[in-house]
Amino acid sequence: MFYGLSKLLKNLLPKRLFYRGLLIVAIPILVLQVTITLVFFDSLWIKTNKGLAKSLVSEIVTIIDIYNNESEYNKKIVTDLYNKNFSFKVRFLENEKLPDIKVERWFSPMDRTLRRELKPKFNEYWFNTIGNKEVVDLRIKFRDGVLQIFFPKERIQTSSIRIFALWITLPAILMIAIAIIFLKNQTRPIIKLAEASEKFGRGEEIDEFRPSGALEIRKAGLEFEKMRSRILRHLNQRSEMLSGISHDLRTPLTRIKLQLAMIKDKNLSKKLTEDVDEMEKMLNEYLQFASSGAKEKTETFDLSELVENIINKYENPNISKDFKKRIYFNGRKNLIQRSVNNLIDNSIKYGEKTKLILEKKKSNIFISIEDDGPGIPKSEYENVIKPFYKIDKGRSETKSSVGLGLSISSDIIKSHGGDIKFAKSNLGGLKVMISLPV
Repeated sequence: MFYGLSKLLKNLLPKRLFYRGLLIVAIPILVLQVTITLVFFDSLWIKTNKGLAKSLVSEIVTIIDIYNNESEYNKKIVTDLYNKNFSFKVRFLENEKLPDIKVERWFSPMDRTLRRELKPKFNEYWFNTIGNKEVVDLRIKFRDGVLQIFFPKERIQTSSIRIFALWITLPAILMIAIAIIFLKNQTRPIIKLAEASEKFGRGEEIDEFRPSGALEIRKAGLEFEKMRSRILRHLNQRSEMLSGISHDLRTPLTRIKLQLAMIKDKNLSKKLTEDVDEMEKMLNEYLQFASSGAKEKTETFDLSELVENIINKYENPNISKDFKKRIYFNGRKNLIQRSVNNLIDNSIKYGEKTKLILEKKKSNIFISIEDDGPGIPKSEYENVIKPFYKIDKGRSETKSSVGLGLSISSDIIKSHGGDIKFAKSNLGGLKVMISLPV
């Protein structure tokens, strides 16, 4: 029960820190204002209105007593005094009846208070509080006619309610507005830190990041900067090491090529040359792997056009495509091209037919590459994206492969905040599924 209630509250509460902080500030203010309003409304305003209405009804009863007991001359004098001193306007409508139309507002505090005070004193009465902004029309059945009394609304309702409502509402709005400004200033450094982390996670270059905000947020920002520096240093060292080794090995390979050209035994020279070519291909893969994290600015480009151009370069009728609409993506174009190239190369190398599907669903872009090759065992799905990993079956029979193609593609996709997964293809081979966030 408590778990279900807790889960419901989590689903109802806003997810963003700004709105949660606003709730923490705004709810106590609103609860306090509502409590004060209810206390004032019950203890002061309603009781004050009740006293005013009671006093008014007593004056009306006095008028009716005068009309019952005094002469016409005295009635006129008393009526004039009431009109002058109490802002009353009293007149007797002979042979008149009470109106049949009910205009009382059952949910109006003023109407409800007046009705409660009139009911014990008079059997038949009618009043209208909405016919005029400032005056109430009250009619009481008297003898063979109707006694009509006009009196101002302020006689039964205090005007301080408007001032009170204004003073209750304005400070609450002002305090919440100030809270919003302060919360915006407090959450802005957290948002900047999150954006910087997201950019760094995608491999993008962060122009300038200055930790700001509260002490705890500044500390988190400084630690992020230190971590970013360490990671960049490690990546640079790895890239420089692989680049250095690959470049250094090219010199002796060139010398070996020259010496092979001078060997008279053509059969031996051909075999050794093939081995040297394989070594050069391996070095090229090392260099490609080392440069997979190279800095490149992000741009918005037509992903559909990019994939079409890659397919067209192969000039292979066995490569089919399924693009329903034009899809645009914000990322590093050359790296995405390299990743798709590597995956298509693998499909062509180990299969005859290849199919590419590009589609966009909600906030993700999906690229599927299927082939009819031997496939990869399910147990090897997580291993094949590791650098230099090779399996002994169909997809690693080529000696020149060093096991970096899928690793490079995986690094590129994940650096864009995406993911790469493997499954059994409908064509019988391997299905590579790429997902990229929009």
